[in-house]
Amino acid sequence: MSKFVVAALYHFARLEDLPVHQAHLREVLERNDVRGTILLATEGVNGTIAGDREGIDAALAAIRAMPGFSAMEHKESFATENPFLRLKVRLKKEIVTLGVPGVSPADRVGTYVTPEDWNDVINDPEVVLIDTRNDYEVQIGTFEGAVNPQTTSFREFPNWWRNFRQTTNKTKVAMFCTGGIRCEKASSFLLSEGVEEVLHLKGGILKYLETVPEEKSTWNGECFVFDGRVSVKHGLEEGDYDQCFACRRPIDDEMKADARYEPGVSCPQCHDEFNEERKAAFAERQRQIRLAQERGEQHLGTSTPRS
Repeated sequence: MSKFVVAALYHFARLEDLPVHQAHLREVLERNDVRGTILLATEGVNGTIAGDREGIDAALAAIRAMPGFSAMEHKESFATENPFLRLKVRLKKEIVTLGVPGVSPADRVGTYVTPEDWNDVINDPEVVLIDTRNDYEVQIGTFEGAVNPQTTSFREFPNWWRNFRQTTNKTKVAMFCTGGIRCEKASSFLLSEGVEEVLHLKGGILKYLETVPEEKSTWNGECFVFDGRVSVKHGLEEGDYDQCFACRRPIDDEMKADARYEPGVSCPQCHDEFNEERKAAFAERQRQIRLAQERGEQHLGTSTPRS
């Protein structure tokens, strides 16, 4: 039986007095034993949190009580264990970092497309479909026919788009991401670049997987999520991927059988990316995790890879 509610949320609205809101939210969430991460910026709020039903309801009520946030939507899934080890409420310049001044979904944003209408939109031959997530996320699942920008961070998306737009003659752009926040900001950016028709999936992949029956789905694979579940499938069931706690990329059973995989230290994707000093530090962290487990404690540095 699922004990914990996992709430993914974001909302673009002008927010002032950030330290005041930070302190208040931290107090409410700590009092209700809610864990996860909340990011606050002048452009809005972004986060994923987990706790029991009462705690999550209290946390959401506190966020929606901030000026301009009463209409904030959120998405829920469930877990048998809390996927977060601690709580972070942080102040940032942007709640999702694009790095282009003046781009604000609170001022201008593309056309929202509901999950129920998404298949019809992306089957339009005049539409170019773009996955705005990072390459390691795209590798484990995406929509049929989607363009992968092969970015390592969202900051790379603007330059990628300015190069890519020279290679396509399609008149409409449809975009998607995990929960909707990146493609919402990307849609605002494309409008600022002069693209006339920009559409994006409302609620992101998570809402699509929750809403659209698998037999009607055009999604292939699993969706990477930024918590202890690592990935989810249709119906938001927990996926089959684990995570490399050196590079944080998703890994499957085949990768874990590779000789380059050492729990907490390296995987086939990052084995050659770290020097011996970094690997030694990772190995020591893993040793501390093992010792904590033997004492019946939970190490705060990371989660334990699934077997």
